Amino acid sequence: MNCRILAVAALCLVFVACHEVREEYDLVLRGGSIVDGTGAPAETGDVALRGDRIVAVGAVPGRGRAEIDARGLVVAPGFIDMHSHSDYLLLEDGAAQSKIRQGVTTEVLGEESSGGPSKGKLKPKRMTGDGEGNGEWATLGGYFQTLERSKISVNVASYVGQGNIWRCVMGDSYERPTPAQLGEMKALVTEAMEDGAFGLSAMLASGPGFLATTDDLVELCREVKKYGGIYSTHQRNEGSGVFESVKEAIAIAERAGVPVDVIHLKIADRQNWGKMKDIVALIEDARRRGVNVQANIYPYTRGNNNLVTILPPWAHEGGHEKLMVRLQDPAERARMKKDIQSGIQGWYNHYTAVGGDWSRMLVNGNLSQKNRAAEGQTMDAILARRNAASDPIEGMFDFLLEENGSIPTIYAHHTEEDMNLALSQPWCSIGSDGLAHSIEGPLRRGRPHPRSFGTFPRVLGVYVREKKLLTLEDAVRKMTSLNAAKIGLRDRGVIRAGAFADLAVFDAGRVIDRATYLDPFQYPDGIEVVIVNGAVTVDHGRHTGARAGMVLRRGR
Repeated sequence: MNCRILAVAALCLVFVACHEVREEYDLVLRGGSIVDGTGAPAETGDVALRGDRIVAVGAVPGRGRAEIDARGLVVAPGFIDMHSHSDYLLLEDGAAQSKIRQGVTTEVLGEESSGGPSKGKLKPKRMTGDGEGNGEWATLGGYFQTLERSKISVNVASYVGQGNIWRCVMGDSYERPTPAQLGEMKALVTEAMEDGAFGLSAMLASGPGFLATTDDLVELCREVKKYGGIYSTHQRNEGSGVFESVKEAIAIAERAGVPVDVIHLKIADRQNWGKMKDIVALIEDARRRGVNVQANIYPYTRGNNNLVTILPPWAHEGGHEKLMVRLQDPAERARMKKDIQSGIQGWYNHYTAVGGDWSRMLVNGNLSQKNRAAEGQTMDAILARRNAASDPIEGMFDFLLEENGSIPTIYAHHTEEDMNLALSQPWCSIGSDGLAHSIEGPLRRGRPHPRSFGTFPRVLGVYVREKKLLTLEDAVRKMTSLNAAKIGLRDRGVIRAGAFADLAVFDAGRVIDRATYLDPFQYPDGIEVVIVNGAVTVDHGRHTGARAGMVLRRGR
């Protein structure tokens, strides 16, 4: 028999071009340790693909047109990033480099601000995208179509953002909506659900989310219930008011009759550190009485935000222009300083959350030439260099003015112990809260949180292999089938015959994140092959250029 076998890279991806052998499959992964996403123990075997589906699992006879030697590697379902902000970066470059190289095959978008709707008092979106991804759209469906034209390497699912819904009707006003305006919002939710949204997502710690009452959110979620959707919430207060916020999330879900997923569950306030067990007890109590309450988490104890979030909510009313005027007004600065130091009932105050400790605030974004030396430094050092140590809040105001009101900042606001307890809960899954950046080209910009590059390998390397907080099988479940089940994704997140061929192949003994807070632009180690809808998209850690990702619409 005269067969020609071509080995590609070090993974032994081989193509069989032998007329005497019938090629039953497009691709077969041979001899890997199959972790199927359900939490079941790993089993050694083969996985065969035909088109965009898995067609056989186990001891697979016959041959594939191409084969991968997966011996010594784990074969898992492609990871589903439950909390991503890649909505517009994917239109700039659909390669999704920092996500696909982590093994992510599906991104769930739309926290608070989604690709649509953008109409009424919110201007329609327009993007110059990759390939044919150019255009203007006013609905979430229009965003989906634009994304499809642009060609993407990952699958995409999306919520509709409560912020979009609110701004379409209310603009930048802080007025309460009339019954008629609330009716307009409900109609917009319905439209987005018809377009394929998987639910409603709100960010209640800042505008315009904090303007929505519990009753408002219940009314909007009742529209979501009609379509079998989910409510995803960034809590109103993750610090001093975290218990009340968890109770509110539970109440909204219970009253509206929808599942709720709490975004990046944490206790981000020094006075409540160590009380995650009480948060878990609240959630478990609700689950016992039939409320479907779950959560997701990223495996880092620092959160990414902006220094301007230290300013109280009223300072942001009217948008950026009004904010900058207030920062130049001595009377307004005095009022802001008082509220920052004393707090406002119900407002999550980043300053008091870290105990007023400026050393727990790391400036991590691109700054103007004047302040370039401050990049990668903590605020205590920055303020000391600015001779503002005697009145640091005034120094912060001046710093914000010089940077046009925006200074990307990482806050060290929660603890490893609390995070580990949340991470170990069976209903807590993994979401990065990151974006699809790249180590080169236009998407190498700013200084993003390392979670954009390292979330999923970090779970596998640190919390499975090193700390043994999770078993490999349970960690994979938290990254795959648990997330798929939460939002109702069909035939994804598991390895079984008939499921979509989204797969991540990795070296369990080597997989690890490399991105850091000061040097985030580093891809992880140990992710060897990533397959999206049957297309090999990462081969031996290199992007193949494949763009086989799909837009996933609920109910389609």
